[in-house]
Amino acid sequence: MNKILITIDGRQLEAKPGQTILEVAKENGIYIPTLCYYAATRVVGACRVCVVEVENSRTLVASCAMPVSPGMVVKTDTPRVRESQKLVVELLWSAGDHNCLVCESNGQCELQDLIYWLKIEKPRFKIEAPGYPLEKTNTMIQRDLNKCVLCGRCIRACNEIQVNEVLDFFERGSKMKVGPAFDADYIDSNCVFCGACVDACPTGAIVNKQSRFEGRPWDLQKIRTTCGYCGVGCQMDLNVYDGKVVKVTGNKEYGTPNQGSLCVKGRFGMEFIHHPSRLKTPLIKQANGEFKEADWDEAYDFIAGKLKSIKKKHGADSLAGLSSARCTNEENYLFQKFMRTVIGTNNVDHCARL
Repeated sequence: MNKILITIDGRQLEAKPGQTILEVAKENGIYIPTLCYYAATRVVGACRVCVVEVENSRTLVASCAMPVSPGMVVKTDTPRVRESQKLVVELLWSAGDHNCLVCESNGQCELQDLIYWLKIEKPRFKIEAPGYPLEKTNTMIQRDLNKCVLCGRCIRACNEIQVNEVLDFFERGSKMKVGPAFDADYIDSNCVFCGACVDACPTGAIVNKQSRFEGRPWDLQKIRTTCGYCGVGCQMDLNVYDGKVVKVTGNKEYGTPNQGSLCVKGRFGMEFIHHPSRLKTPLIKQANGEFKEADWDEAYDFIAGKLKSIKKKHGADSLAGLSSARCTNEENYLFQKFMRTVIGTNNVDHCARL
């Protein structure tokens, strides 16, 4: 492919035909702030935070949407560019309720980062939040549209990455909102609660409800693991605070096979880990109907003895096994192998099918 030579901030760089200014800058370690830009979705150039100066261009251009051309000269750090970016960010700040003290996204909010990076102490405009009610009608996702900056990233993640087509813009002007059709709550819509919108949201407008007040982002340790709910092998990060899994996020850096996407089980089906009713010690039922705690060796000996006596008295097909979707595929394979080869029966099933 032919290379295109362009200049960004005095550096001569090689670009590929069809690349945007933002893509070339990112490849070469040149920082251009963005807000509405979201990888793997179409470019919309809506927020105008990524504007740059291009020589001989009458106006500032959105770097995320502007293709490079031979000999293009770009400047990313000029007074004109910074003033434009500050104006946009101040307008977004003043148009919402961005109270960082209790916001779950404090520390990982892109609007917060932009305000700090641009050294804005307070907006020049009066802060007037729209006063939308907080949506907490389901157990997984909480929405606060007072913090929404109308970037459209959740819409594109829902429609283009997950292809669920639940979210879109509605109303006009200052009344514009994002959500399911007819301004419905998530719980009353066709949402499958994959949580792609949670990952895409740059502010605290859409957050994981299960993790609220469970730990600030800078306190969380991320541990990459493989989801055990099905055979796809999705990579995900367990967000751990003080020895407790407080939420699950998709791992985009590892890439395959899920590219950071997760289903409702992978993202929100982890509360059982620390549930107070979860058994942590084997229990053996006594003759009087009460359960007695036992160690694992005692429990395994008891199970083996019962299985042997039942098989000897009634035959192998008098036994059946039911495995769990919360085990890994390897563990489920071993379980069915045990039932078929050791016990000698094909009476084995899986809770995900029932």
